Amino acid sequence: QDLICIQSVDGMLMLFEQESYSFGRFLPGFLLPGPLTYSSRTDSFITVSSCRQVESYRYQVLALAKDAETQETEQQKIGSGKKLVVDWISNIGEQALDICVVSFNQLVSSVFVLGERNFFCLKDNGQIRFIKKLDHSPSCFLPYSVSGTVINTLIGNHNSILHIYQDVTLKWATQLPHIPVAVRLGKLLNLKGVIVTLSDSGHLQCSYLGTDPSLFQAPKVEARNINYEEYDAEMNKLQKIIKEARKIKDILPKSENNEDFALAVTVLPDLDSVSQAVDSEIKAEVIPSVMIKIKVDSTLATRTKLTVGVPSPLALTQNSFILELESSVSKTVVLSAFLKGNYLPADLKGSVLASYNTPTGAPRVAQCKFRLPLRLVCSPAQPSKTASQKLTIDTNKPTVSLITLFPDFADQSDEDQINVLGFQLLAGSRVTLLASKTSQRYRIQSEQLEDIWLITKELTLRLEQHFGRQNCKDFVCTFSGPIPLQDYFDIIDHHFELRLNAAKYEQLLAERAIQFRAIERRLLARFKDKTPAPLQHLDTLLEGTYRQVIALADAAEENQAIMFQAFTKLKSATQLVILLISLWQKLSADQVAILEATFLPLTQNTQELGWEECVDASISHLLKTCLSKSSKDHALTLFNQLCIPKDTSRLKKHITLLFDRLAKGGRMSLNPDLDCHQAMLLSGGCDTIPESDFEERPPSQNSTMFTNQGHLDKQDIKP
Repeated sequence: QDLICIQSVDGMLMLFEQESYSFGRFLPGFLLPGPLTYSSRTDSFITVSSCRQVESYRYQVLALAKDAETQETEQQKIGSGKKLVVDWISNIGEQALDICVVSFNQLVSSVFVLGERNFFCLKDNGQIRFIKKLDHSPSCFLPYSVSGTVINTLIGNHNSILHIYQDVTLKWATQLPHIPVAVRLGKLLNLKGVIVTLSDSGHLQCSYLGTDPSLFQAPKVEARNINYEEYDAEMNKLQKIIKEARKIKDILPKSENNEDFALAVTVLPDLDSVSQAVDSEIKAEVIPSVMIKIKVDSTLATRTKLTVGVPSPLALTQNSFILELESSVSKTVVLSAFLKGNYLPADLKGSVLASYNTPTGAPRVAQCKFRLPLRLVCSPAQPSKTASQKLTIDTNKPTVSLITLFPDFADQSDEDQINVLGFQLLAGSRVTLLASKTSQRYRIQSEQLEDIWLITKELTLRLEQHFGRQNCKDFVCTFSGPIPLQDYFDIIDHHFELRLNAAKYEQLLAERAIQFRAIERRLLARFKDKTPAPLQHLDTLLEGTYRQVIALADAAEENQAIMFQAFTKLKSATQLVILLISLWQKLSADQVAILEATFLPLTQNTQELGWEECVDASISHLLKTCLSKSSKDHALTLFNQLCIPKDTSRLKKHITLLFDRLAKGGRMSLNPDLDCHQAMLLSGGCDTIPESDFEERPPSQNSTMFTNQGHLDKQDIKP
């Protein structure tokens, strides 16, 4: 008798014996119908579910399961009757177009599944025999067996091509006049192997592969006598080239050796007589600007793109140029820089990048850096007698007159400015610089820690230039402490608090957006209804939610701007702390470079990857490797995934520990062979970093190591 299985769109399998309805079963976890087939050897129904899995259900399990007339919930299925259990599942990871079972005999059978990108062959227990990746999108397939030992497969695709595979090997390909949606093999009269294809428009075609592949093979060429001497000479020549190439470490040519292209930047020493600042946020009568001249000399006739960059909030009147260079003709472009944002930059360095092509078409890049004047961000002012932040820089040479060091800020006729000078930052507080008359020290004081950075950096640079012009090679700046860690930690906490606020705003904005879309859907359903119902204040709720979304978006945008300013202040304070540590412990240039890479790993701070987690990971790595004191430090937790922390206590603890290790004689190195030597140094009895908020200093320490570390004596400074 005939048994018929029908799959409905709601996932029910209905079994018929002849014309009589036998039973029906709902497939578990059903969403969309997939291809269905029957395996006679295992007496199972095999289908592909919407989870992209091949699933097999035995007929016996279907017959014994609870009868289903309506689709039940999962709790009802568990509570009563026998549960429909799948025999086996195989995940193919894509939707299936068709499924077919081919049996050689009663002992061997295979399940073939045609996916959207692959062709699968499974055993009757769900194990994969082979997978064939298809180059084109398939439209239909037909597995069949002729000899009883191998399986051939016809696969049609949307390029109107019919491929014939033997297992995974492509044996033949032919072009069809249409895209086949179904393909079968037939026998017409005495003609075997007729390929019958059906198009989506109902066009039926019977085709026959009437040709055999060519078995012609080109005859082998007669072997020639090999000249081993020529081969040895060529091999020696190639080995010399490889040996020379290994000695050259630089892949790209160095810019200084490139005589065909030269880039020079000149920053004028005087400010512009007429300010070129536009759209500045600073509330001042005159916003200073300075002119920058960029000169390009090239012996090549090429097209060059210049890109000029300065740290935010500094801005340029124009930041990109495209120059059509002629051979041996120099060109000069002029632009101006000014302070646009209402806060201070973390640095005054800028860069010019020129990209061009050589006559052979190879791309080249030339770079030149420049430094903007201090007058761009501050102006002369009266010194301030009181300040909350004070730093003292010691030198090994007599103090230099401040008029000599800062002629652009000092009045030559005012003798009082020999030892004291005031700087009014355009977007910050007032900074006072004092030079001692009796000792070799300079003091910088201000109300904000981050505002001291630019003046301190400028002081050290100008001192080095002054003594460099006098051919004094033994000039050294030092710092005797204390390191203002607590004020630095306050800046870190402020920045971190803004990051937490940004996360809260993002969460609230997502919740209000979901609420807004839900109200929109309800209103749309009300408006589409043929018998309109009252709105029940849904329009008022929609307007209120819209106002909340706009208010939250404005608050998030404002918090983002404040956080960007806080990050710039954090970079300034970080560079100041690094400078003080390097002067205190007399770190080398390599040590300072490692510190800068540790504390300034990001050029931009984002919500996904922030400054706190990056610096914490970098410091933990240093404490675990080159600055490790004992085997306990190797157990420091290093997170594989960087995410925003709950608070900054762990970061501040690691920063304090890092500076403590440096104070005890530890030196950072990327060479793992120095770890044992570092551990021996760190185990010694050296003094730790002085910070009153973290550790109490003994009385003897104040009188020996940190003598005169606070305020300068009143008789040393003439007010």
